[in-house]
Amino acid sequence: MRFLLIPDKFKGSLDAKEVIQAISRGILRIYPKAKIHSVLASDGGDGFLNAVSGNLNVREIAIDTVDPLQRKRQAVYLFDSANNTAYIELAKASGLELLTKDERDVMRTSTYGTGLQIRHAIEQGATEIYLGLGGSATNDGGIGIATALGYRFLDASGKELKPMGGNLLKIATIEKRSGAMDVSGVNFYAVNDVDNPLYGRQGAAYVYAQQKGATDESTRILDEGLRNLARVVAEVLNKEAADLPGAGAAGGTAYGLNVFLDAKFISGIDFLLELAHVHQLLKACPFDYIITGEGKIDKQTLHGKLIQGVVDIGEQYKIPVIAVCGQSDIEANGPKSISVKRILEITDTSKPLQYSMDNAAQLVEDSIATYFENSKGQEGNQNDP
Repeated sequence: MRFLLIPDKFKGSLDAKEVIQAISRGILRIYPKAKIHSVLASDGGDGFLNAVSGNLNVREIAIDTVDPLQRKRQAVYLFDSANNTAYIELAKASGLELLTKDERDVMRTSTYGTGLQIRHAIEQGATEIYLGLGGSATNDGGIGIATALGYRFLDASGKELKPMGGNLLKIATIEKRSGAMDVSGVNFYAVNDVDNPLYGRQGAAYVYAQQKGATDESTRILDEGLRNLARVVAEVLNKEAADLPGAGAAGGTAYGLNVFLDAKFISGIDFLLELAHVHQLLKACPFDYIITGEGKIDKQTLHGKLIQGVVDIGEQYKIPVIAVCGQSDIEANGPKSISVKRILEITDTSKPLQYSMDNAAQLVEDSIATYFENSKGQEGNQNDP
């Protein structure tokens, strides 16, 4: 039997490498001679840098920057000197992981720290910059990044506004500082796998802001703020991108990257599968199963996340896909809705959630082993070598 493993992390429990190890142990309990190939992947969210460093010759650069609440901190990015290419993970300076639950306040958070990383990369000679956009603590439409690179956002009285979500509704005009950084020779790529527009019921605020600390009222204000930002950008910069699929990624950061830096949107999973030469591998070797997974499978899984990208690969090469997860909000007939053969949910509902999180590795291993023990001889189209 041949298995290709392409899981995401189980947030709060296991990183992607640990998930791969647990799945591998489960497989080998049933098929000791199985051939297992794994890909450390990311959809552009948390773990983006790990996936890049696992496939490219890059060096890590640490710089002084600020977190989402403008507190000093260090954050790293990756640099490929041979190709003058930088890889930046938004979550390293602007991520939800940097805040305690009580500190989450999406009205005050900003992507400014990520903008400082971009600025540093350009000063190092980067001519291409890839930004992984997942895991943000922000809903500022990318104005924090833009401010770090020389833009000013002014209210109706001409006063400069701090670049944070709560000020989006106050923006009346936009201008560039004298001496703003010249980015004309730099190609930017927003790497993400969501397809939400900037605003509206499927936009950045309504879909994501509450997990970042927003209330119902502040969610409404943030959505109106994003609408206002798009209106001012259209008037001042003559650019419209609010309806682009993916513009709402990372609290509208993808939108900001597009209108302020001319960034192109690229699929995170497609980008990283290409780095890992997965298509070449699948053309060269027959596989019986592809196994993917993440901490929670829900409706957002259908909107471009890593699992959907893996499922697309499985369909292209006619290989069944199994998804293992901590929790699933997909209904009983749901596997068909995301085109997977089976969803394996590891959470033990008879015990507190913390038990499953603390024992996730063993539960993943046991779930995989149980599935293949029960299906051995009945499923798959190859015999165990």
